[in-house]
Amino acid sequence: MLRAALRKVGGRRGLEKSAREWRTVATTALHEDRPLLVHIVPMRRCNLACTYCNEYDDHSDPVPTDVMLRRIDKLAELGTAVVTISGGEPLLHPELDRIIAHIKQRGMVVTLITNGYFLVKKRIEALNEAGLDRLQISIDNVSPDEVSKKSLKVLDRKLQYLAELARFEVNINSVVGAKVDHPEDALTIAKRARALGFTATMGVIHDGTGHLEPLSDVERETFDAFQRLGRLSLTRFNQTFQTRLAQGEPNDWRCRAGSRYFYVCEDGLVHYCSQQRDYPGIPLEEYGKDDIRREHRTEKLCAPYCTIACVHQASAFDTWRSPQTAARFEAPPRDLVPLRVPRQ
Repeated sequence: MLRAALRKVGGRRGLEKSAREWRTVATTALHEDRPLLVHIVPMRRCNLACTYCNEYDDHSDPVPTDVMLRRIDKLAELGTAVVTISGGEPLLHPELDRIIAHIKQRGMVVTLITNGYFLVKKRIEALNEAGLDRLQISIDNVSPDEVSKKSLKVLDRKLQYLAELARFEVNINSVVGAKVDHPEDALTIAKRARALGFTATMGVIHDGTGHLEPLSDVERETFDAFQRLGRLSLTRFNQTFQTRLAQGEPNDWRCRAGSRYFYVCEDGLVHYCSQQRDYPGIPLEEYGKDDIRREHRTEKLCAPYCTIACVHQASAFDTWRSPQTAARFEAPPRDLVPLRVPRQ
């Protein structure tokens, strides 16, 4: 009886939290010069070395906390709705809870992407106290292999801890095309996530520029089967985007990277995304509304085969407005990033 009552209260609070998050996003969406989603990196180092990942190293020091807090203040000044902390492995940062709490204090929604290895009970409670809104764990296979150690076998106990203790939303993400030994494991992972009360998503793997990697027949079949499981996460509101990529087809969309979405690396530079770095390559403290407006209206030549779903989701709010002009440079081959558009 008590457990059922607690679940009812928790469900009501979850709905209230989701409503607050959507209000924050909706309010920001009304103003096209405000970022909807920003990824920020407090720690480039990771405890793992998944072969398909190019977003980590094994030696970097954490970004000093005072530097991170100043960057968060700048994001709040720009009117950012959601801040996602990524890496590397952000749970290696010694003051991550303070960083999360500061994002919340500045009125922004805060999410965290982690490999899950450090999620002991005490750590989950600390994330609760810091005010974390959402957490995503990437799980690639049922048993670890040479491609990825982020396996259900290793992490299932952590998932049980989260189901028991977390006061934040949890999403389990798998990527198809990672060349793990058994890509069909993604279906088992999604079903386990749903059984524990979590949401599940599946992305399509990208190469070092964010473009589509060709999928094998088994990988395409796995993706199709995952889609047939039904809508497992509200965060992936446009499944057509991923479906067309899985079929090897381009998407026709206006990428708002550098405006609605951007990526702040450990050095504090603004990039289009984790795979298109150095564009625009401007320090966050110098980034302003003029930069956001320029990038909002600049066509990204890498967009048709881009698989970076978070960029697409943030850009989708502006499909109907602000047509983009061609970037003022000659179109590069598909596997190259475009040159930066000079600042006005």
